[in-house]
Amino acid sequence: MTRPFVRVIAGPTASGKSALALAEAEARGGVIINADASQLYADIPILSAQPGADERARVPHRLYGILDAADVASAARWAELARAEIAAAWASGQLPILVGGTGLYLRTLLDGIAPVPDIPAEVRKSVRGLPPAEVRRALEAEDPEMAARLHRNDPQRNARALEVIRATGRSLAEWQRAPRTGGLATVAEVSALVLDPPRELVEARIRSRIIAMLRAGAREEAARLAARNLPPDRPILRAIGVPPLLALAGGTLAEAEAIARWTLDTRRYAKRQATWFRTQAPGWPRAQRLALVPAG
Repeated sequence: MTRPFVRVIAGPTASGKSALALAEAEARGGVIINADASQLYADIPILSAQPGADERARVPHRLYGILDAADVASAARWAELARAEIAAAWASGQLPILVGGTGLYLRTLLDGIAPVPDIPAEVRKSVRGLPPAEVRRALEAEDPEMAARLHRNDPQRNARALEVIRATGRSLAEWQRAPRTGGLATVAEVSALVLDPPRELVEARIRSRIIAMLRAGAREEAARLAARNLPPDRPILRAIGVPPLLALAGGTLAEAEAIARWTLDTRRYAKRQATWFRTQAPGWPRAQRLALVPAG
């Protein structure tokens, strides 16, 4: 029997993924399924560059703006949601098109989940009760490999890595290298494409996008988020553009400084994404130009 088909369009921010996915969905009767962590959140449709009403009216879009800002997204949770949407697309005779730049999400869905044992409640409680700076120092001492991988200002992932090393005696990196099970790629035909335009083009698009976001109300969106006084470990507070605009809303950064930091953060993020797809998905075809690429 022929295996069901899944399309994946990946790449760094501002590379043209959404436009290509929209064109393919219209041409092939597809459903676009979000694979970007920030775009899961309802509170930041502008800052996360979620598709607008016009795009949503043209083809079905799934998993955009489905979580509240106080919620915690994870790769495993997203993969479960994505599997349900993919199954629904198949059942209705539509092509599921995964589009996004969160490589870990895509890897978890396609390859399966790393076999990390459950963390005992007492270990989780002891780690989560530590200040983020102390968690980071402990991780650097106890698991330098994961500390080198993770940004020091990512308290959720730093805490997760520390929990794993303390509960199992093995680095999370070691668990992630272990054989995975339950990946979608074992039951579906996956056609993937990484959009990888020249860096200068991506950076020009980033500058244009930030200007457009400001005109569309990004500053006000961040101010509404600031007013919620969320716990500092909420993932949404680390979404690109959110920290400098929260600082702007709080009066600790001038507008020009906030925009400069936002631009730099976005450029660095795009570079990290491009590096991830080069190293973690080297076999996926690549394209520099936005074009309708055959799915088969």
